[in-house]
Amino acid sequence: MKRDSKKLRTITALAIVAIVFVGFLTNLGIGTISAPGIWDISILCPLGALGTMLASKMMVPRAMVSLVIMMVLIIVFARAFCGWMCPVPLVQKLRGIFTKPEKQAKTKSPVDGKPVKTAAADIAPLTEDEKAALASGCEKDSKGLAGCASCAKKRGETVDARHFVLGGALLSTFIFGFPVFCLICPIGLTFATILLLVNLFAQGDVTWSLIVVPAILIAEVLLFKRWCHELCPLSAFMSLIAKPNRTFKPTIDNAKCLETAQGKKCGACGRACEEGIDPRHPELSEAAWSECTKCRSCVDACPAHAISMPLIAKKGEPVSLVENEK
Repeated sequence: MKRDSKKLRTITALAIVAIVFVGFLTNLGIGTISAPGIWDISILCPLGALGTMLASKMMVPRAMVSLVIMMVLIIVFARAFCGWMCPVPLVQKLRGIFTKPEKQAKTKSPVDGKPVKTAAADIAPLTEDEKAALASGCEKDSKGLAGCASCAKKRGETVDARHFVLGGALLSTFIFGFPVFCLICPIGLTFATILLLVNLFAQGDVTWSLIVVPAILIAEVLLFKRWCHELCPLSAFMSLIAKPNRTFKPTIDNAKCLETAQGKKCGACGRACEEGIDPRHPELSEAAWSECTKCRSCVDACPAHAISMPLIAKKGEPVSLVENEK
């Protein structure tokens, strides 16, 4: 059975957009993706909830409850919102209209002989240096968990531009007394555009916002191609809260993995991850595991079907190289 989590993620995000659209159109009061709920009961975007209290300079019970609930969900699911629910990736697909798809060379899978998109060098034998790195990376610590604590610590210390945007968003909210970032948040702009279109067709409501809001949204998507990875303060906030996350982590079966079982190069899981995480070699990762969006791209990309994402890895079960990051 062919696995295609990317298509499933797109369908999920589209379904959420459709639900919100129907909610706006029928006035069911189901809220938005930034404040899902029913009628007067809703859960705020965590950044919006925090901004509400900073803007008012006081504790707001509704915002505090929402913030706590969302923080618990982030700890449990990490950045799954980014991978499965956020509408921004849908809007980013507009870039495909202006760019040509990259051509990738096809070769046969070293496992089943079927054509795969990869490089011929990927199935070459490991070099001695690579074998040594793999051996040290696959060693288990005193607790029976695999991983490189020093590498994990180093990755976790990285500070990127998103943290500065997050700090600026919160500081500006405190200074000006209203959530400034919400004016340009692509998530909010996406649903504001939907609401404007609903008002246009349902009530004939024509305002300058109908032009300005979509224009800002499209400009952000086209000009800032790596918004989610380099600028989004919400993803930065979630990655900070998600550090204790231990669920749905990629688990590698060393008996199936091409590198450990056959001594061949692969790296498909690391290349597939849009966040720059390498499940097989954490020392090569560009991001900490708190950045994982649970997108399952690494699972789909593995030619040997050696990666799974259980709710919680069972004791004694083959584990990936990430479990030591505590």
